[in-house]
Amino acid sequence: MMRAVTLLAIPTLCLAAPALADIRFSNVRVFDGTSARLSAPTDVLVVGNRIEAIGPAARSAGGATVIDGRGRTLMPGLIDVHVHLTFGALTMPQLMSPDLTPASAEAAAAEQAKAMLLRGFTSVRDVGGPIWGLKAGIDKGSYQGPRIWPSGATISQTGGHGDFRTPAERSRRYFGKASRAEELGATFIADGRDDVLTATRENLRFGASQIKLMAGGGTSSEYDPVDVTQYTLDEMKAAVEAADDWNTYVTVHAYTDKAVRRAVEAGVKCIEHGQMMSEDTLKLLRDRGVWLSLQVLRETTPDMSPQRAEKRKPVIEGQPRVWETAKNLGVKLAWGTDFLFEPALNSTQNANLLELKQWFTPAEILKLATHDNAQLLALSGPRSPYPGKLGVVEEGALADLILVDGDPIANIALVADPGKNFRVIVKDGKIVKNNL
Repeated sequence: MMRAVTLLAIPTLCLAAPALADIRFSNVRVFDGTSARLSAPTDVLVVGNRIEAIGPAARSAGGATVIDGRGRTLMPGLIDVHVHLTFGALTMPQLMSPDLTPASAEAAAAEQAKAMLLRGFTSVRDVGGPIWGLKAGIDKGSYQGPRIWPSGATISQTGGHGDFRTPAERSRRYFGKASRAEELGATFIADGRDDVLTATRENLRFGASQIKLMAGGGTSSEYDPVDVTQYTLDEMKAAVEAADDWNTYVTVHAYTDKAVRRAVEAGVKCIEHGQMMSEDTLKLLRDRGVWLSLQVLRETTPDMSPQRAEKRKPVIEGQPRVWETAKNLGVKLAWGTDFLFEPALNSTQNANLLELKQWFTPAEILKLATHDNAQLLALSGPRSPYPGKLGVVEEGALADLILVDGDPIANIALVADPGKNFRVIVKDGKIVKNNL
């Protein structure tokens, strides 16, 4: 059996929810999340945390706070479906420091979460790491940040992509002590069907909206070459069965054909990365309706070690081909950033969207980062922490909105400078930024 581990404490502070003031955006052109063009000038009424009316019915409502759009673009809040809020807020030396505490890690992640929200990202899927305290704090109002779909601790085999032990830390199975990364809620090292079931159920117990499993080698881990396959079919099926019993799904870290195909056979519904896949395996994803959560990774970054950059080379080489082929084949595509261990990269989150221009039109990029990503979030079904429709501007949808100074379909570069061009940001019906 797995030993209990100490997770980040969940804040118990309860803040009374303030009454939401109705908001009317007047004279705005709407990008609705799916269309290739903006609407004619119109009005959009927000009542509570939802979009109540669009058009003449919105103009007839009284008592609302009126924001004059002056022809600017109103669009859905942006969504990033591959973030690690804690791992992305700290450098590797900080994560390995004996001075790191759950409280200090949470404080660093909270700072980055607020900055992410002010960049227009109103929803994110956190696919591994300490998250429970931060998410609870955001939901209760003690922190500012996006909506979070949490996976909780990654689940990894011994020597896998989520085995974060130092060389001095020995196996919990043989020596009885959980690793520090496990104690911090960063990962579960789980071998065999029983351990995988326990780790999956432990994350679900804490509120995971989906489960993250490591199915192959990685470029940011110490022990595993990028080409290796991780977890047996039976182990992977255990996680899928436990998640399915909770009416949600498993997503896996995997790059290669072998790792991806084993995951699909096990019933996994989403692949993270996949930049080394062949066309035949991409066709398998399409035919099975499996999502591909893909990123535009850089060959190297300022603080990346030479060893990590070397491991990344085959991933970078396959990246353009996989993006283009997946799009042309009609694979269900989602986009995320996956910034790790370099907090300075977080400020480039919006600019990362522009890297998609080599495969997508501006309207397609906006659709990918709003409507399409929201469809992947919805895969969590009843385990979604925020019931309602996201990624669109339509009546009845949740009110996560950005007022953009200009037309991002005509000039997609506008999204890369949110400080200047995102004049108003609304999350859940609340104005979190207004510099008009």
